[in-house]
Amino acid sequence: MARSRTTKSPAAEEPFEETVVDIDVTSEMETSFLEYAYSVIYSRALPDARDGLKPVQRRILYMMAEMGLRPDRGHVKSQRVVGEVMGKLHPHGDTAIYDALVRMAQDFSMRLPLVDGHGNFGSLDNGPAAPRYTEARLARAAQLVTDSLDEDVVDLVPNYDNQLTQPEVLPAQYPNLLVNGASGIAVGMATNMAPHNLVETIAAARHLIAHPDAPLEELMRLVPGPDLPSGGRITGLDGVRDAYRTGRGSFRMRATTRIENVTTRRKGIVVTELPYQVGPEKVAEKLRDAVQAKKVQGITDYQDLTDRHHGLRLVLTVKSGFEPEAVLEQLYRYTPLEESFGINNVALVDGQPRTLGLKQLLEVFVDHRLQVVRRRTEHRLRKRSERLHLVEGLLLALVDIDEVIQIIRTSDDVDSARTRLMQVFDLSQVQSEYILELRLRRLTKFSQIELEGERDELLAEIARLEEILGSDQVLRALVSDELAAVAAEHGTPRRTVLLEASEQSRPAASGAGLEVADEPCTVLLTGTGLVARTAGTEDLVREGGRASHDVIVSRVVTTTRATAGVATSRGRVLQLSVVDLPSLAPTAGAPSLAGGTRLADLVDLEDGERALALVRLAPADLERGGAIALGTRQGVVKRVQLDFPRSDGFEIISLKEGDEVVGVVDLEDDADLDLVLITSDAQLLHFPSSGVRPQGRSAGGVAGVKLGAGARVLSFGVVDVTAPADVVTVSGSSATLPLLQTGSLKVSSLAEFPAKGRATGGVRCHRFLRGEDVLIGAWVVPHPARACSEAGQPIDLPDPLGRRDGSGTPVAVPIAAVG
Repeated sequence: MARSRTTKSPAAEEPFEETVVDIDVTSEMETSFLEYAYSVIYSRALPDARDGLKPVQRRILYMMAEMGLRPDRGHVKSQRVVGEVMGKLHPHGDTAIYDALVRMAQDFSMRLPLVDGHGNFGSLDNGPAAPRYTEARLARAAQLVTDSLDEDVVDLVPNYDNQLTQPEVLPAQYPNLLVNGASGIAVGMATNMAPHNLVETIAAARHLIAHPDAPLEELMRLVPGPDLPSGGRITGLDGVRDAYRTGRGSFRMRATTRIENVTTRRKGIVVTELPYQVGPEKVAEKLRDAVQAKKVQGITDYQDLTDRHHGLRLVLTVKSGFEPEAVLEQLYRYTPLEESFGINNVALVDGQPRTLGLKQLLEVFVDHRLQVVRRRTEHRLRKRSERLHLVEGLLLALVDIDEVIQIIRTSDDVDSARTRLMQVFDLSQVQSEYILELRLRRLTKFSQIELEGERDELLAEIARLEEILGSDQVLRALVSDELAAVAAEHGTPRRTVLLEASEQSRPAASGAGLEVADEPCTVLLTGTGLVARTAGTEDLVREGGRASHDVIVSRVVTTTRATAGVATSRGRVLQLSVVDLPSLAPTAGAPSLAGGTRLADLVDLEDGERALALVRLAPADLERGGAIALGTRQGVVKRVQLDFPRSDGFEIISLKEGDEVVGVVDLEDDADLDLVLITSDAQLLHFPSSGVRPQGRSAGGVAGVKLGAGARVLSFGVVDVTAPADVVTVSGSSATLPLLQTGSLKVSSLAEFPAKGRATGGVRCHRFLRGEDVLIGAWVVPHPARACSEAGQPIDLPDPLGRRDGSGTPVAVPIAAVG
C-alpha cells in the first residue's frame, strides 16, 4: 500500500511530495538474497567446468594476454596488472585480484602454475609482498589456456560498464579444473577440488574422445587419484573413488618421512614432503602444543633445515629408548603431518552449479574443446576462403594487366573504375577493391608465381579444414593429437604416492608401544670400529657367507634396554647403552655392517686408548656367571670374574708402566677353551684357560708367554679346540711403519700348533723372508677367517697352508682386521 505526505525542503522552504511504498519484508529479502546468491555463485566463487577458472582468474589471464605479457617478454609490476584488470574488467577490489594472481603463481598451490612470478609471492606460512614489489608475466602453461582467442573460438560478453568485451570462457587446451583444482565458498554451497597429474588427465580425456561411452572404471585406471603439488602420500583410495563416482568424497594426506641417524646416539624422523597446503610453521606450532599436552612423547628436538638447494627438510630427533615408527604414528594423529581433504566437485555447467564426477568433468571439457576446435576451424576456413577469393581475382587481373591499367587510367573516379573492372573481368566488388589498392611492384612475373603457389597452398588448406568440419572422427582425432602434444611438452612425473588403507598402519591411540621393547639382541663390533645391534641372537655370518662390509671382531648377546661393556687397551670397561645403537635390518644373507655407528663417538676414550672388545655388563648377564680373559703387550694374562660394579670407567687390571691390553675375550663357558698369544717374533702359544686362576679387578695378572728380546704380544684370543680355527699372520720389516706396508700373508690351521704350558715360549708360526724380521699383524679366529681393509672393504684370504712355519705370500692391501 502506498501513502503520500507533503513536507518542506530545508533549502528552498518549498513543499515537495515524497512517496513511501510499503513492501513485504519477506518478499524483498527473498528477492535480494537470491540476486546476491546468484551473483556470488556465478560471478565470484565457483569455477567454470570448461576452463576451470573463476571469473577473476579468467579476467587476469585475458588481460595479461592482451597486455602482451608472454613468457618470452619481461616481467612487469603486479600492480600494473591489477590496475588493468580492475579498471577494465573486474568490478571488485584490488585485494581480491592480487590474491588470485598470487595463487596462480604459487607452485605449492597449483599443479601447473599459470603465472610466472618474480619476487616474494609468499609461502604456506607467510603472505606475499605487496603488488608494488612483485612482478609477473604469463607462464608457458597459460598460453595453452588463452591460445586462439583471436580466432573466434569463444563468445565475447560485455564488461561491467558495457564499454569493453571479455571472453565468456577461455579456450583451455587441457583439463585445467582437474589439473589445478579449485576452492571457493559460495552461498549455500562450496567447491573443493584436488589437483591431478596433467599426463594422467589428458590420457583419460583422450580415451573418452576415442570411446565416448567408456565406463568410469576405465577412466579411473588412467586417473588413479590426485597428484598434489607438495607430493606426500594419499592413504585410503575409497574416498577418492567415491568422489570420482558422485563428486563427493575424502582422503587422508600424509607427509613423506624416513627414519635416519641424525646423530651418533639418536635416530630422527626426517620429513621431506608435507601434506597439501600445510607449512612447516604450522607443523612446529601443532607439535609444540602436542608435546606440552603430553599427547606426543619421545621427541627431543625439532629443526627446520629447509633451503633452496635441498628443498623441504624437517628433522625431529627421537629420544633414546623410543621406537621412531611408533612416535611417527603419534605425529600422524596429533600434528598436521596427516591431514584430510574433502572433495566437493561443484562447478558451473551452462551457468548452473552442478556436482560432477570424474567422467562428467572430462565430458564437459571434451565437449568444450571440440566446440573450440570446430569454431577455430570454421574461422580459419572463412579466412582462407576470403584470401583465396582475393588471390584468384588478382591472378585474373595479372593475365591482362595492360587492360586493367587502361581501364583504371580512363576511368573518371574510383567508383567507375571499380564498376568497369567488375564488368570486364567478372570480378566481385571485394576483388575489384583489392586490385585498385594493388602496388605496382606486385606486377612482376615473380609475384605471379608467388600468387599461384599461395593459391595452391590455400586450396590444400581449405580441403583439410573442410575435411575436419565434415567428419566428427577427424575432428576428435585432431583434438586428441593436440592434447597429446600438450602432455608431451608440459607433463611431469607423478609426485604423490597413492596407498590403499591396508598398506598403512593405523595411528597409535596412546603412548603404549612407543618405547623400544626389551627384547633379545646381539651387539656387534666390527674391525673398523663400527658398532650396531641386530634383532635376535642367531648367528649372522652363515656358512660360506660373508658380510658385504667390514668383519665382526666381537659380539655380545644381551637385550635392547640393557647396558653392554666396552673393554679398552687401558684396562678399563666403559658402559654402552644398547638402545642408542643403530639396529641393522634382518636380511636373508649376511648383514651389511655399514649401517653401524662409530664406537669412538659413543664412549669417552682417552688419548691413545683403543676399544678392543664388547663384554657383558647387564645384571642378568652377570648372574649367568662366567669370566673374561685378557692379555697384555708384555705377555701378561688375567682372568676376571663377572662381578663388575654399576659405575662407568672401572679398571679390570692393574697395568705395569708401558704395558697395555691387546685383547679381551668372553669366557661365558670356558670348557675346552684355549687362550692363544702370538708375539711379534712369530711365536704362538696356546694353553687351556683353566691354567689361569681368577683374580680380582685390581690384580695385575700372571705370566702368559715368555717373550724374546725386544718382542711383544701382538694378539690375544680364545678358541674352542674342538672346532677348526685359523691363524692369520702378516710379516714385514721393523724399519717400516706397519700401516705403510702390506707385508706377506700366511693362513694356517691352529691344529698344526701343539699346546704348551703357560709362561713358555711357544712355537714358531711364521718364517720370515729376506727383508722381513717381525710380524706386523696376527689374529686367531674361528674358521673361516675373514679380513678387511682400513676402509672396511673385504680382502680375500688364501687357503690355510699345511706348514705351521711356512713363509707368507705378498698381499696387495694392508689388512686392518680379521674376524
